[in-house]
Amino acid sequence: MPNITVIPATRALHTKAPVGTIARRRVAGYARVSTDSDEQFTSYEAQVDYYTQFIKSRSDWELVDIYTDEGISGLSTKHRPGFNRMVEDALAGRIDLIVTKSVSRFARNTVDSLSTIRKLKEAGCECFFEKENIYTFDSKGELLLTIMSSLAQEESRSISENVTWGQRKRFADGKVSMPYKHFLGYEKGPDGKPKIVPEEAEQVRLIYDLFMRGMTIPAIAKRLTEEGIPTPAGKEKWAHSTVESILSNEKYKGHARLQKSFTVDYLTKKMKVNEGEVPQYYVEGSHPAIISPALFDRVQEELARRKALGKSYSGLSIFSSRIICDDCGSFFGPKVWNSTGKYRRVVWQCNGKFHGSQKCTTPHLCEDVIKEKFLKAYNCLLTNREQLLEDCRLMQTKLADTSDVDREIEELHREAQIIDRLMHQYINENFANADNQSEYLANYEALEERRGAIGCRLDELFKRKSELDTKAKAIGGFMFELSERDRAIDYFDDRLWLEVIDNVRVHSTGALTFKFRGGIEITV
Repeated sequence: MPNITVIPATRALHTKAPVGTIARRRVAGYARVSTDSDEQFTSYEAQVDYYTQFIKSRSDWELVDIYTDEGISGLSTKHRPGFNRMVEDALAGRIDLIVTKSVSRFARNTVDSLSTIRKLKEAGCECFFEKENIYTFDSKGELLLTIMSSLAQEESRSISENVTWGQRKRFADGKVSMPYKHFLGYEKGPDGKPKIVPEEAEQVRLIYDLFMRGMTIPAIAKRLTEEGIPTPAGKEKWAHSTVESILSNEKYKGHARLQKSFTVDYLTKKMKVNEGEVPQYYVEGSHPAIISPALFDRVQEELARRKALGKSYSGLSIFSSRIICDDCGSFFGPKVWNSTGKYRRVVWQCNGKFHGSQKCTTPHLCEDVIKEKFLKAYNCLLTNREQLLEDCRLMQTKLADTSDVDREIEELHREAQIIDRLMHQYINENFANADNQSEYLANYEALEERRGAIGCRLDELFKRKSELDTKAKAIGGFMFELSERDRAIDYFDDRLWLEVIDNVRVHSTGALTFKFRGGIEITV
């Protein structure tokens, strides 16, 4: 028989302190409230005061600090500075024990909760949850903690679902809410509905007006900054994206598209743009309009036109990016002749005239000539106005009929759902009985390829539907402008030019073909 000698442990398993010694434990308190309301603020102050007194009342404890997070959700530990600072101090060996009210105060995410506690345990730091009376160094602590953390996470899921249901119920009822602190032009009225702020509404109208005068979005942002107009968030410098969001938000015409985005995961609070995964609701006339619907729709058309042109668009003049050379397809641009002399003048000439081996034969144009020929073309439209309006109505009706596209979209959605079910079924069958992997992969990849093809086709159909809608709106805007005028005009109007002209093609003979927004072309 071997001779066995037992060597007693000299240090505690978790704290590493010498066995038999009584040392004061360095203790930290953690307090958190999830909202910043007055009631919760009182609770927050009470928590801090309570744990300060609680820790100081123990002779064997030494207070390190009370770590706090105010008005922050407990779903994730990622954005909780007080919590993260406390963990860093514990891992650095400055804390022996963390005291907090309950598991739910610590984290409502089971993964975060357990992983953090295990890290702290490895570093010799224990946690005490007062409400549940759990010490994490206790042999039963981790089992109890897993159960309590799971219950806390389930509670968060339930709360999230209730909140989501409430939001979608409001959407279905057509109730509109806005982030008023970051939304220019509106404030919350006494009845809880959006109310126009006159001074801010004028700023919104200015942005739309500058855009329709041909200014680029960066140029508008620069002007607003230079004039000292604060952004919706109260900042001094305007971002291009802020101007674009104002120009493209349907709420400014008194309508509201609800549930543009949704929460993908209640734990991470990750948001995703709604691309048909959940219902959307479009409410017309939901609140007072700052911009007329006709102007708003025209701005959307112009935004789409400029995006299609890309870097080719220039907002230096009302004629920029609208006059096209019939020879090479390049835009006409302004050129200064005799810039330093008394005969100085600006002419418009093809930007690609001298590029390549053969120069364009299209002539240069003076602005007076462009304006004069535009008046002739527009007045020519007015001579046959009623027939033209009737043709436009027929064209608009045809464009608005997307029944064939809608039918194909619906069929593809049904096929996609079937394929999704088959793919899910294949995965489950392979998991239960993984015999022939090559056959499984071949079948699965074939389904995946078909699913990808359906996605591409759906993208094409949605794009087609959007293009038809844009063209229909363009014709509607053109009809509105045409119906407002019933007599010939004898002066050039910048706004009218921008409202009705799509582009002008210059021929080598000097003739100009004006293409109007409704698709009508007239050569002068």
